[in-house]
Amino acid sequence: MELLPTYDRYHRQIILKGFGEAAQQKLLHSKVLVIGAGGLGCPVLQYLAAAGVGHIGIADDDTVSLSNLQRQPLYSMQHIGQLKVEVARQKLLELNPDISIEIFPFRWQPQHCVEYFPAYDLVVDGSDNFATRYMINDACVLLGKPLVFGAVGQFDGQLGLLNALQTDGSFSCNYRDLFAEQPAENAVANCAQAGVLGVLPAVIGSMMATEVIKWITGIGILPMNKVIVYQALSQEIFSISLQKNTTAAALIPASIENFLAMEYAWACEEPGAKFAISIPAFYELLDSMEVAVIDVRNYDETPVIDGFADRRIPLSLLENHLAELDAEALVFVCQTGVRSLAAASLASKMNPGKSVYSLQGGMEAYCAQRNLNHHE
Repeated sequence: MELLPTYDRYHRQIILKGFGEAAQQKLLHSKVLVIGAGGLGCPVLQYLAAAGVGHIGIADDDTVSLSNLQRQPLYSMQHIGQLKVEVARQKLLELNPDISIEIFPFRWQPQHCVEYFPAYDLVVDGSDNFATRYMINDACVLLGKPLVFGAVGQFDGQLGLLNALQTDGSFSCNYRDLFAEQPAENAVANCAQAGVLGVLPAVIGSMMATEVIKWITGIGILPMNKVIVYQALSQEIFSISLQKNTTAAALIPASIENFLAMEYAWACEEPGAKFAISIPAFYELLDSMEVAVIDVRNYDETPVIDGFADRRIPLSLLENHLAELDAEALVFVCQTGVRSLAAASLASKMNPGKSVYSLQGGMEAYCAQRNLNHHE
């Protein structure tokens, strides 16, 4: 057997009953691609690197921001503005120089799945949007790659091992067997809109890393054909059984060529981007005409607007109240600018002659601009 590069590093794993040097060798010779280096990706990457996964790929086009640090402790204040993949590679190699790391500092697209998935043994989906999640799932099905996925929101999280080869030669359920199609626009709020408990991604991410290690080494019972659900407020864990869905299977592209022609981002793109108005332009608009500012966040969302008059009408109720809004111009506001774009698009369709806008960047950008002005 090949000599381990640093026996002491992995000693606590090697001495586990049923693990041994054979399992450690499997880890050292494995290749795992992690898509997303954010809340879920950080703990996955840290624990896979520490465990001795020999080659890790990291895909993410994002840079570190202050709002990341609450749940992404792989990064620090000095990393703000830097590419996450660059920082992650540096930090992980400091943690374990025995491994190799490949980075992909761009937004993941179907062609990247086809080009890079074949070189990896397993794919980990730590993305934060449905378009990427369905794209990764469909590619794994077409290319026969097992997929560990995770998702978090507010106080709950889910994870599972999908499309894994079973003893009878068939593959286990995939993400479309759980949710056949992408949800309707804005039907599910993301973490930027609804918030997330900072420790939750660490819990789910470490559980995802556990399933990766189990799959590579062959230890334990793999959670095939089920989704594990964790609820932080009650500290409860349970699983939901999955079954093959023939209707969902028909939604997966029939070939690589069809997959490459798919437009996965369409259902998750921001509608009506033409309505976006910058914060300086918004203030100019307030001075030039009668403007009704409509906050389309839910009633319990904060922070409360205090710089100008507004009316709170959640997006789900907006259609029933649009006729009441008779100002010269309507400006819709939300947390990040996504729901307000949908609101502006809806208002424009129902009132074609009305001037409608969406505050670009939402309350996050507004509050950031106010803080900046206070420090100048």
